[in-house]
Amino acid sequence: MRRVLQLRRPLCNPHIMSNVNSDRRVQDDWWQHPIPPNVFWGEGFYAETAQIFRFMRSKKERAVVLGDHVSCYAGVSFSLGPEGSCSVGDFTLLNGALIMADSRIEIGSHCLISWNVGIADSDFHPTDAAQRRIDTQALAPFFKDRPPRPSIATAPVCIKDNVWIGMNAVILKGVTIGENSIVAAGAVVSKSVPANVVVAGNPAVIVKELRPSN
Repeated sequence: MRRVLQLRRPLCNPHIMSNVNSDRRVQDDWWQHPIPPNVFWGEGFYAETAQIFRFMRSKKERAVVLGDHVSCYAGVSFSLGPEGSCSVGDFTLLNGALIMADSRIEIGSHCLISWNVGIADSDFHPTDAAQRRIDTQALAPFFKDRPPRPSIATAPVCIKDNVWIGMNAVILKGVTIGENSIVAAGAVVSKSVPANVVVAGNPAVIVKELRPSN
């Protein structure tokens, strides 16, 4: 993961296998826009469409860093706030995941992340009722007296290598998921998960222990 963060360069070499052209546009894409300049990827990167970055508002110089042979299918969405960033390790497959980062989300190598999985490093709205009322006004585009948004806490999410997250699962802020673990379909993960287990339910609990991989 750290190697990806430190050494990755933008891939604009048409001789290296990828379906992204040197102009940062995906081959045969229905979305007309190129991949944003603060997205970096490695050899063998596959993106079904550049539309997966349409909600990316990050001003970070390296907002998204993707490893070698990362695959991103059409249902994926990188929804990053102005200070948000995300890294994805080698050979990870994202198939319909919503990645919502106001701060930092790290996804390891050899991970499988399925349809409608939500990964968030923030609640995105205040838990205090009075502050939440202010937030609704701040988010109303045509309210002439719009106040500034209240401050909202964030906590990084870290998904270690070789994790499988089933469809419709939700990973909430501050969570770390240990290496080789499995998150069952529909699980809501609000607390960190150790390595080599299966978690399921809402809230997610350990339902099975796995043999550590060699």
